[in-house]
Amino acid sequence: MKLEKREIHIQNVVASASLKHRLDLDTIVKAFPHVEYRPKVFPGLAFKLKRPKTCTLIFSSGGMVCTGAKSEKETRRAIMKVVKELKAAGMIITGKPEIHIVNIVASGSLGGPVDLEELASELAGGGLMYEPEQFPAAFYRMESPKVVFLVFATGKIVCVGAKKEEDVYQAVENLRVRLEEMKVMV
Repeated sequence: MKLEKREIHIQNVVASASLKHRLDLDTIVKAFPHVEYRPKVFPGLAFKLKRPKTCTLIFSSGGMVCTGAKSEKETRRAIMKVVKELKAAGMIITGKPEIHIVNIVASGSLGGPVDLEELASELAGGGLMYEPEQFPAAFYRMESPKVVFLVFATGKIVCVGAKKEEDVYQAVENLRVRLEEMKVMV
């Protein structure tokens, strides 16, 4: 049975970047008064962009962590925009940042309800954890692609841990096929 209402949306892409040299965060704060920097609370500063709507944490080591983007492309664009703004303000930045996607979070629907009790009995010990008294979703750890799903009885899902967008879509398709084969889709 092919599901008609399968929708998956990337909610957040988290990436790390390295400039491979140190940065003076106090100088950045002077050039960009809108950044948030409280070194006694957290060692990095938060550089927020409106377009794309992201927040990039910048550390004195030259390391960066960008969150909030809705795609890999948008994440790369956000990091490059931050670097461009730093350069425009007189910061010396050599080379291009080395960017790595570390986590993609997606949510969506499988298109119909899932019998979680039946799923738990079918996959007992097979990468699935379901404790309805503690949490209303089943946790399913998929090996290929390597992601973790939250599967709700309504058929709603959350996928975390992917490193590439195509892995999210492949994992959802793998999950859908597996649930259909086990006949746990209501």
